[in-house]
Amino acid sequence: MGAIKSFGLLLAAGAAFVVWQSLFVVDEREKALVTQLGEIQREINEPGLYFKIPFIQEVVPIEDRIVFFESTDKSVQVVDGRRYLVDSITMIRVNNPRRFRETVGANLGVAQTRIETRLDAALRQVYGRRTFDAALSKDRAAMMREIRDQVRAEAEALGIEVVDVKIRRTDLMPDVLKDTYDRMNAERFAEAAELRAVGEAQATRIKAEADRQAVELVSKAQREAEILRGGGDAKRNATFADAFQQDPEFFAFYRSMQAYTKALSDSGTTLVLKPDSEFFQYFGTQQTAPAPVQQQ
Repeated sequence: MGAIKSFGLLLAAGAAFVVWQSLFVVDEREKALVTQLGEIQREINEPGLYFKIPFIQEVVPIEDRIVFFESTDKSVQVVDGRRYLVDSITMIRVNNPRRFRETVGANLGVAQTRIETRLDAALRQVYGRRTFDAALSKDRAAMMREIRDQVRAEAEALGIEVVDVKIRRTDLMPDVLKDTYDRMNAERFAEAAELRAVGEAQATRIKAEADRQAVELVSKAQREAEILRGGGDAKRNATFADAFQQDPEFFAFYRSMQAYTKALSDSGTTLVLKPDSEFFQYFGTQQTAPAPVQQQ
């Protein structure tokens, strides 16, 4: 009786083990392939509980999430010969589990290596058609699309969809960076010198124009002043002529007083004249009427 009970327990345990080997679970993060002797028998794309033939069939899990992998420090060259170090991020997803199993043995590491080889070639080709400025900013979005489209063809052959490719970093090589800095520095100095020369030329032109206008204004003012002075002299002479005609003797006396004021205003002035000189005709006791002074 005990032997029968033990045999029953063994039989039940064996049956449980067989059932356990027959069941497998596919969750929402993956897909699965059921293989038999290396041949794919079924492809499971929905999560759930499934059965397989125990000990004969095997389950190959396939990652169904988007997988990210980085490619760092890739050396590329642009049209003008300068070289960059580029870091990129590639987003992939297995969209054909059967082909993925047949081509790379359902191994994401092998698939990544093959995709990265194609990515290197795409980076060199896309950057090689660009100039320095375009590679840095101008065509960045278009470049990422071109790289993604070139890598997709290789990835599709592996049963993988390339969701996107992003360029994370684009830096000049250290030696090229120094040369670029020196060149940009020289360009800025040349631009500053050009702006300075243009400014100096404009300043010279403005100064010359101002000098010309100043000369014209001074000449005009001097001409007007001479005209006014001539008019004043004419009026003065006319006034003197009228005064002379009205009283020649008084006019002669007035002119003599003016001459005394101008000649004797400086205390250091010395005049050597004869006592009977006409200059002193209004000094002394001369009785002879002075001759009228003719206006010059």
